[in-house]
Amino acid sequence: MINVAVVGLGFMGHTHLKAYRKIPNARIAALCDAVHLPVDGVLAAPGGNIGSANDSLSFDMREVKATHDFAELLADPAIDLIDICVPTLAHPKLAIAALQAGKHVLCEKPLARTAAAAREIAAAAATAKGFFMPGMCIRFWPEYAWIKQAIAQQTYGRVLAARFRRVSEPPAWGREHFFDGAKSGGAILDLHIHDADFVQYCFGRPSAVFAQGFSHYSGEIDHVVAQYQVAGGAAVSAEGGWVMGDGHGFEMAYSVIFENATVDFNCNRGGDSLRVFENGQAACSIALPPGDAYLAELSYMIECIATQQPPTTVTASDAASAVEICEAEGQSIRSGKLVTL
Repeated sequence: MINVAVVGLGFMGHTHLKAYRKIPNARIAALCDAVHLPVDGVLAAPGGNIGSANDSLSFDMREVKATHDFAELLADPAIDLIDICVPTLAHPKLAIAALQAGKHVLCEKPLARTAAAAREIAAAAATAKGFFMPGMCIRFWPEYAWIKQAIAQQTYGRVLAARFRRVSEPPAWGREHFFDGAKSGGAILDLHIHDADFVQYCFGRPSAVFAQGFSHYSGEIDHVVAQYQVAGGAAVSAEGGWVMGDGHGFEMAYSVIFENATVDFNCNRGGDSLRVFENGQAACSIALPPGDAYLAELSYMIECIATQQPPTTVTASDAASAVEICEAEGQSIRSGKLVTL
């Protein structure tokens, strides 16, 4: 049994807690937040942009430690894994302290507010006793895991072009954090980073990027369209932002053009979310087994700890590289020039 402490009980912490409850060999041992803790054993539901976090969670507080003091978790030998779901600026301090205390650590994205701080976490992870994994959940999302495999195996031939899209209305549920770009980094770092990371996952780290975008809410980039130079010469781009009009909701999508087929995914199409248009064949929808990316991600980390095998699906270096790519995009937007990575 792996004892888990979740730090930060907002939307993402709530999402992680729901997933851990479905993992047989994971035990929620502690809850930590600077402000919010369960009241009479009940943790109120926060808001968010994806999934269903509308239900409160109940805990038997005789079995779960609740504390405002992060140091208590570091000093508790019963805690195996510390799951960090706090705002971005606090990631380096908490993650490095937990690694230095010998804990296993999972840290939500973005890894840090700057690439320099992200590299500090990656350096600490490289020499730590415990394992470290960043919460880049898109690598575990069923439709994204499927297209990653299709690209790697050239199921439909070589990739000629790929476009990724992740857009939403403004994140009003976390206005204090998200709309302060000094804290959040804007949509480019908090939302679009998923696709920047997925591009490097599928095609390798880009050699250069050209981007256009603008700020609207946060003072940082709130909408971006980026074009990447990748090995193999495919035309790869990604669009991301949180400036869509009222009622638009959240959308994640991709289109990948192979030599022999086009694959198109949109999360808002229900049973037809993943479609394949293969040359010479009737168009079809791919029905993947039901999957929860957060459950898959956290189950993977728990399994890595249980089997004493470090995570490889996504690493601290990957997450630091994703921040670097986003910073290069910001530099390109400001300069109007191609930026080499």
